[in-house]
Amino acid sequence: VQLVESGGGLVQPGGSLRLSCVASGFRFSEYTMRWVRQAPGKGPEWVAIINTAGGNKNYAPFVSGRFTISRDNAKNTLYLQMNDLKPEDTAVYYCEKPGGDRGQGTQVTVSS
Repeated sequence: VQLVESGGGLVQPGGSLRLSCVASGFRFSEYTMRWVRQAPGKGPEWVAIINTAGGNKNYAPFVSGRFTISRDNAKNTLYLQMNDLKPEDTAVYYCEKPGGDRGQGTQVTVSS
């Protein structure tokens, strides 16, 4: 199993980023996938989850309509579109396969 996240960076409050996660080593289309994040000094927290076909999505309450999870099974890729970013969204973001497999993460920093 390999999961490679990208798309993070430094953005001002109110800005947007699109995270990507390319999966390999397993049948991506057969797994529900999710994004989790971990801020400095805090434990990991779930952000969003998407079912195999992409038609069922759920979000953590703090997302409040700002993020959209999606997937392209033909490209074995998971996405997280993040809009209206806030300083409290600063964290390392990971895509996660059921069972706990994660990539190396991508750093998102929201700061003016």
